[in-house]
Amino acid sequence: MTPDTWLLDRGYRRLLRPVLFRAAGGDPERVHDATLAALHRVGENRPVRAALAALLARHRDPVRVAGIDFPGRVGVAAGLDKNGLGLRAWGALGFGFAELGTVTSQGQPGNPSPRLFRLPEHQAIINRMGFNNAGAAALAARLAAADVVRGNGAVGLPLGISLGKTGTTPLAEATADYLASFRLLAGYADYVAVNVSSPNTPGLRSLQDADALRELVGTLVAEAARRDPDRPVPVFVKLAPDLSDDALEELLAVCTTAGAAGLVATNTTLARDAVAGHRHADEAGGLSGSPLAARARAVVAFLTARTALPVMGVGGILTADDGRAMLDAGAALLQVYSGYIYRGPALVAELNRLTPGGPTTLDEGMTDR
Repeated sequence: MTPDTWLLDRGYRRLLRPVLFRAAGGDPERVHDATLAALHRVGENRPVRAALAALLARHRDPVRVAGIDFPGRVGVAAGLDKNGLGLRAWGALGFGFAELGTVTSQGQPGNPSPRLFRLPEHQAIINRMGFNNAGAAALAARLAAADVVRGNGAVGLPLGISLGKTGTTPLAEATADYLASFRLLAGYADYVAVNVSSPNTPGLRSLQDADALRELVGTLVAEAARRDPDRPVPVFVKLAPDLSDDALEELLAVCTTAGAAGLVATNTTLARDAVAGHRHADEAGGLSGSPLAARARAVVAFLTARTALPVMGVGGILTADDGRAMLDAGAALLQVYSGYIYRGPALVAELNRLTPGGPTTLDEGMTDR
């Protein structure tokens, strides 16, 4: 860890994070919403944005994946900014791309609160948000107001958009529901991610069944080609970590034949072994953070050993060593969410210094875990 990153890390974990974790009566969701509102203000302030970028975005390593030029390998995972409030801030904070959403065709409140739980002892989070978001039309309006057009870099970095199923839509109509969102948002997205792996919408993971996924991905890929035959928007598929090897093999074959441009591995897990005994361990929802790291890497390694499709690695990345291990597993890009909650901007700065096949930048004399 370099001296400047060490100072960022120490300042966040010793000063800012304790304040955030105690704010709003300790309600994680209220703190999350307040932080996004603050990021929106930061993003709209050009001098502040420029100052942050000079500090935090210096070491991004450009890479081309699925035909997209990313200024850095580290991205904002879906769920952190569902409605695009931080559009202009993420690049200044050092990220090389941001995946907005998950968004649904209709706005919806999501599951009842409380629905977000921190497990600091395990550097983990459990959530059962249920795709709470303002809807595809609202996100399209925000992107249009920001002058975003696919590939124009209007907000300083590529944007992915994660699509999910509206909770009230029957599973039999899921493809039409995703297609409605796709039609509203594809013109703004550098890539689209199909979220069929969240555990928080009843029945959603059944869309990972081969026939259902083949229809869904095939329909979106065909629509992308119809809209822009020469340069269709890439469609990625986000997979659950709880799938068996046989199921992953089958889904990989489906994604390949249906024309998916890549994969996102993985979503949150239903497993609780690593946090057994914690007071929140029995909360319904998906577990993310450090306990997911080993399984997420295993899934990425399994997939990349069997396909040339690029894989975005996400799950349990909280240190440079975690990022290195994910790259070594074959990930082309990294995404963070829980790690950013626990480590802050220093994590992104550490990860930006990594290159595939290269050493980590950890300095044992400056770690403070």
